[in-house]
Amino acid sequence: MCPRFVFLSRINPRCFGVRVGPVSPVSIALFDWPHRMFGVTLGAVVKRIFSVPRLVRMSDLQRILSNNKAAEQLLESLKQELKEIKNEQVQRKIAVLQAENETLRRQVDSCLKKLISLEVAHGKVQIPVPTPDEVRAGCGATTVKMESAQPPVKKETPPEATPSVKQQQNENKPPKEKKPKKEKPAGEAKAAGGAPAAEEPPIDVGRLDMRVGRIVEVSRHPDADSLYVEKIDCGEPTGPRTVISGLVKYVPIEEMQNRMVVALCNLKPAKMRGILSEAMVMCASTPERVEILAPPEGAVPGDLVHVEGYPRVPDAVMNPKKKIFETVAPDLKTNGELVACYKDGTFVVPGKGAVKAQTLKNVQVK
Repeated sequence: MCPRFVFLSRINPRCFGVRVGPVSPVSIALFDWPHRMFGVTLGAVVKRIFSVPRLVRMSDLQRILSNNKAAEQLLESLKQELKEIKNEQVQRKIAVLQAENETLRRQVDSCLKKLISLEVAHGKVQIPVPTPDEVRAGCGATTVKMESAQPPVKKETPPEATPSVKQQQNENKPPKEKKPKKEKPAGEAKAAGGAPAAEEPPIDVGRLDMRVGRIVEVSRHPDADSLYVEKIDCGEPTGPRTVISGLVKYVPIEEMQNRMVVALCNLKPAKMRGILSEAMVMCASTPERVEILAPPEGAVPGDLVHVEGYPRVPDAVMNPKKKIFETVAPDLKTNGELVACYKDGTFVVPGKGAVKAQTLKNVQVK
């Protein structure tokens, strides 16, 4: 074959940007010298030169992928082993707890049998009780089979003495001296005679001793930031009462001084943070606001507060055990006209007017 056609069959000059045209002997010599010297065509040499970096890059990528796959397989095997170890530990713990529970159950059963035997020995009647398994299964109670206790031994009593022996014993006894009876005083005799006791009035607002008072002195409690210590003049000869009120958050101290109030005066005195409180200031109250009830104009300290429809029969001091105030309190409210009420009866000072709140309607009075 002609060298010209041999070269053209081995390499495509267009790969190198060479425009193919009539081939001259010079161009044939230019492209065919590697084949003549080394037996390799120029195209093969160029192809090998450009393919080596690509082979290098492909081998690195394959190695990275294989390493990644091996790492994933290792992680998966480690996770599986860790899961198996956890399951094994859980099973061991369950087995230990089941053994402990079984031991405790046997001890409880033993103690229960001893207790039942002791109760039966002392004559205690045993009531059959279903076991938890029977309850879950829906079965009834099973009878408890225990040895019946021996009947108590009756003491032998001597036969009754004959009438002649009894008469002889009575004759031998010395006669008893009669003691003179003590005469009871006339008052005690009437009390013992069972005079009917006065009936206790019904538990309603009439049992509360509410009076008009004036705050003559007020200060902050030394041991509580939310409490006032007040001196309230209720028109009593013993002087002002000490009252503790939790009004710091709702009423400024300037508005407390010389204020007219309604005081509940027959609560049992109680200490609040070390200071004895002898009454309670009545207020209209919500969770957000508190207003002190205001007596009518013209009221003076000592005026009694009545509730229409309920006669005023207050206890001297209400017994906390009878819970009188706790029973009455749910029905103490203000109506739509700001007047304090118990059910349908309004708080009034006779001849002077009604007791009112400033702005709170239809709220609880405490």
